[in-house]
Amino acid sequence: MPGFVADRTALITGATGGVGFEMARRLLAEEFTVVLHARSGRRGEEALELLVKEGFDPLRMHLVLADFARLGEVATMAARVARAHRRIDVLVNNAAIAGTDERVLTEDGHEQTFQVNYLAPYLLTRMLEGALAEARRSRVVNLSSALHRTGRIDWADLTRERRYSRGAAYAQSKLALTMFTRALAEFGPDGLTAASVHPGVLDTPFLASCGCHARPAGEGADTVVRLCPPDHAIVNGAYYDEHLVPAGPAAPVNDRKAVHQLWRISERLTGLG
Repeated sequence: MPGFVADRTALITGATGGVGFEMARRLLAEEFTVVLHARSGRRGEEALELLVKEGFDPLRMHLVLADFARLGEVATMAARVARAHRRIDVLVNNAAIAGTDERVLTEDGHEQTFQVNYLAPYLLTRMLEGALAEARRSRVVNLSSALHRTGRIDWADLTRERRYSRGAAYAQSKLALTMFTRALAEFGPDGLTAASVHPGVLDTPFLASCGCHARPAGEGADTVVRLCPPDHAIVNGAYYDEHLVPAGPAAPVNDRKAVHQLWRISERLTGLG
């Protein structure tokens, strides 16, 4: 694949199934060292075992654990990754949940979908800024969704205490992640470029209850992987559709004041401010 060279390191969150696992397989085939994030040790070990059975070098696979519903675990994981890997060339923020029918708060006090889908990847990315900067040319790819266009950031009620629905919470989380991508283009370390991408409607456990036509997870992984090479030119901070064409995002993504406001609030909510 053009743009990839050996001896590069990628971190993929949510790498035990679906798009994340398929991406790990593809980056390993391109001779990347791949750090696979899992929520639990059992699922992580199962993913590693499958990849080893396929012939991939176990020395180029590293497992890290964190439940994104606990920001303390995210911070611990980020510190461990930074100690073990001086340089991170590619970070793919893939881990996400569809949410629950009833509103759930994490032990950190945040609405669960907003924390897992946005605050956790925000914290992870920020804590890995040093390792990303060390690569000189690095790339962050955030898995967004076309549904981000239906989202709204309720600045006065980010935990959605007053009005909660599963779909609205999910759309808000993906809108925030897409706005964060735009912020990284401005505030990220030198040499870092960022993109958010809608990989399409995919046949993964994430959409098991959807009941709609979906593409195989491998096709979605192919889409995302093409954005990963840091040497591959992209529009920094842009939102890409499943055809890898820069697409018009929701209006708040282009609202510089709103993007700055979200960055500042996210620093405070994750303890970085």
